[in-house]
Amino acid sequence: MRALGWCTVRKSPFLARALTSMTNGFQSLADMSEVRSRLRAIVGASTNWSDHVQAMHERKDLHILLAGKQEDLPPRKMKDSYIEVALPLGSQPELREKYLNVHNSVRFGRILEDLDSLGVLICYIHTKHEASQRSPLSIVTALVDKIDLCKKVIYPDCDIKFTGNVSWVGKTSMEVKMHMLQAGLHDGAYSPVLDATFVMVARDPENKRPAFVNPLIPEGTEEEEIFKKGELNKTRRVDFNTASLLKMAPTAEERTIVHNIFLNTLDTRTVSFRSRVLPPNSVWMEDAKLKGLEICHPQERNIFNRIFGGFLMRKAFELGWATACSYGGSRPFVVAVDDIMFRRPVEIGSLLLLSAQVCYTEKNYIQIRVHSEVYDSDTREHKTTNIFHFTFASEREVPEIVPKTYGESMLYLDGKRHFSATMKETREMEKTTAAP
Repeated sequence: MRALGWCTVRKSPFLARALTSMTNGFQSLADMSEVRSRLRAIVGASTNWSDHVQAMHERKDLHILLAGKQEDLPPRKMKDSYIEVALPLGSQPELREKYLNVHNSVRFGRILEDLDSLGVLICYIHTKHEASQRSPLSIVTALVDKIDLCKKVIYPDCDIKFTGNVSWVGKTSMEVKMHMLQAGLHDGAYSPVLDATFVMVARDPENKRPAFVNPLIPEGTEEEEIFKKGELNKTRRVDFNTASLLKMAPTAEERTIVHNIFLNTLDTRTVSFRSRVLPPNSVWMEDAKLKGLEICHPQERNIFNRIFGGFLMRKAFELGWATACSYGGSRPFVVAVDDIMFRRPVEIGSLLLLSAQVCYTEKNYIQIRVHSEVYDSDTREHKTTNIFHFTFASEREVPEIVPKTYGESMLYLDGKRHFSATMKETREMEKTTAAP
């Protein structure tokens, strides 16, 4: 089986330094509970649900602190937003219950929640307003661009460390690079587990309009390369969105793929367009999906009293994992998460509908697409909130997924595009890591 992916400390100028200072200073690092406490303090959010209306009303007064243009804000450096956060699963066993899964490893959905909170805090550090302890900005997750994993198993009894910083800045958006490392079972040495790239956007205190953020000035060749990669990432996202199958017809090569699938499923006895036969060791796409429902309680709210984006990612991942598990017939391992777009916020009290679909397979890989939407019981309308893309590796080769309708064929091609992009990046990372 192909390796799950590659992480490299060369992605961050600060991570290499952090690796050398993880012995005695671990206990002094902030943990994830402190991250969330700092976020509430920065925004002025109350821990009491009944106080949330008043707390949000008070934020209106912070409008006067917003910059009229980006040039009015002091530039920041990458090191200004750099942070290290501990997840002491090894030294604080009481934490393990929350993170433990049935396979005696760490629940990846919980890690997604932690990454989301950490990414927001990093952006608040970058945009810290010297004149006020409370920030006038409402910073929310716009996109999970990519999460690449380089380990199949995250151990539940070994300490974890997160590091991260702002790596690119636009006018009102910020790209955040985060890394996760874990201590070894025997020697205690830290090694990379995953690299994550999130895109955050800044809005006004009432979360209604875009707001300017501090510009970022890279220092040295290494940081200039990181910043340049952020620009390329933005261009890649625009190009990928422009070429979406919801906007443009499939390429000639993709049309040939779809037609070959169609020909391969025709019933040779009837020679009819309507008579279809499933090839051996295959599954119709319509038979490879799972659905779920969540009632959005106040417990899962974020600092802006909407449903926490990390909670949405955790629920989508767990449904996607269950779909890959039932399809492949064995335990799947997450390889990559990419292109999670947060299209609209989810309000407290919403009915959240999740639908996970196997949309592409290749050898032992399973590409899962999870669609989430909210249902308004008053209007009876369904509105899409997120589309999630997960790549899993099964322990053995899986059946081939076969689309039957044109719509399913588009899902198949979209899944193939996401899978191909993941594998391409994996190969490029392997070459980079292997280079002298």
